[in-house]
Amino acid sequence: MISLKVKLIGVGKKVTGQHEGIVKLKGGYIIFKNNKVAGGNFTADMKSLSNTDQTGKSKIKLEGHLKSDEFFGADNYNTSNLVFKSIGDKGNNVYSVTADLTIKGVTNPVKFDFIVKGNTATAALKIDRTKYDIKYGSGSYFNDLGDKTIYDEFELNVDLPF
Repeated sequence: MISLKVKLIGVGKKVTGQHEGIVKLKGGYIIFKNNKVAGGNFTADMKSLSNTDQTGKSKIKLEGHLKSDEFFGADNYNTSNLVFKSIGDKGNNVYSVTADLTIKGVTNPVKFDFIVKGNTATAALKIDRTKYDIKYGSGSYFNDLGDKTIYDEFELNVDLPF
């Protein structure tokens, strides 16, 4: 078992652009058996959420909004979790992972490829935020948002050195 402490990079998109940020891992690990990925469990510190494409008042305002109950509710749900449930070996150190992702106390399955090269693992997840009761600005739930619409999916790009 290898323990990890890294940052997760996220991208949220809206009609008029996008924002990028990071969330630090509070803890986590990857389990290897016979040099193959056999499990994993990760806990993100939602209070560490930080916007990386803005500065000053705009950065502070966006971070506050993302940590509010309209988005991730970091005061009430200070962690999010990802737990590997099944792993398929696709060859060449690429694994097909099905995991349970918990955000704001809501758990849903997610599927993604987990790639191990040397002492680094990478993954790219697309997550539908509305499945975790994050509906603010969603065109799926609100009409007439126009250019204020925020897309339901956000990207989570993971780079885990170990």
